[in-house]
Amino acid sequence: MAERADDGGHGRFLDDAAARGLAVDVAERARAKSLEEAAAILGIEPREIVKSLVVKHPDGSFLFALIPGDRQISWPKLRRLLGVNRLSMPSAHVALEATGYERGTITPLGSTTAWPVYADESISGRISMGAGAHGRSAFVDAGELFRSLGATVADISDPL
Repeated sequence: MAERADDGGHGRFLDDAAARGLAVDVAERARAKSLEEAAAILGIEPREIVKSLVVKHPDGSFLFALIPGDRQISWPKLRRLLGVNRLSMPSAHVALEATGYERGTITPLGSTTAWPVYADESISGRISMGAGAHGRSAFVDAGELFRSLGATVADISDPL
């Protein structure tokens, strides 16, 4: 378990994980230019990195979509699941305002607002995800993460 850090987003991430009783291991790493580069640095496959995407709902609220690194969000599947005709990805500035995290560090854990979480059903086992700060990745059990977040698990992705 990583030590408590007082550096904003990463500290919120650690505090929220601890409050949920969620075991996380944080790895320090060089800042990566791509998901593939981050996977190589961590010695894992891109599919083991889970992207936390911020999605804007038509009612003005947001949600998190958790997608494996080797897949992409399926807008038709997610719209069908939510029963809406339109969803969008907000700008980096709006995503920061909605979560308190910059792109590349976003995670549902420690978000300044606890938006609903939707996770792709193909995610399982030990995964890596953002840890609230650049140069840090968190490792966590996907099932435990989903339970702790009350995530809805469904088919919401397509192959790249």
